[in-house]
Parts: sequence; C-alpha cells; structure tokens
Amino acid sequence: MFQGSFDLDTATLVQASAIPDVLFERGLYWASGRSGVVNLVAAHKWFNLAAVKGRSDAIQMRREVAELMSETEIAAAQREARDWMSTH
Repeated sequence: MFQGSFDLDTATLVQASAIPDVLFERGLYWASGRSGVVNLVAAHKWFNLAAVKGRSDAIQMRREVAELMSETEIAAAQREARDWMSTH
C-alpha cells in the first residue's frame, strides 16, 4: 500500500505517447510470467492494444505469442482487446 504524498503542484501529466509503452509492458508481464503465471491470451491482448496505439515492435511480439496459441485463444484475446477499446 502506498504511504506517502503527491505534490500536485509539481506533478506532470502522463503523456499520451506513454500509453503504448504501458500497454506493451503489460504484454511483456503476461508473456514472461513475471506474476508466476504465463497468460498468452492476456499477453496477446496487450500487445495487440500496444500495436493499435502505435508501438510497432508490439506487432512482432503479438505474432510470436500467437504462434503458441490456439485459434480459440487468439479469438478470445481479440475479443478482450475489442472490449477494452470500447471501454477506454
């Protein structure tokens, strides 16, 4: 739990250009198993979203993850990405 304070007078907004990086990092998180679990559906979803937002290296990562997935898993990842896009 965070136990500190923020100085809102000197805080800066996150640049819109950082969003693809955050999405890409989420893809790496799930693809690498940093949480202790590899989740290829989640990894594909986040790489897909990063690619849509302009992160070109996410395209290759999405392809690599897709090679390890079934058609059903890829379809699920694509549905999750569409759902995320419609709510964010």
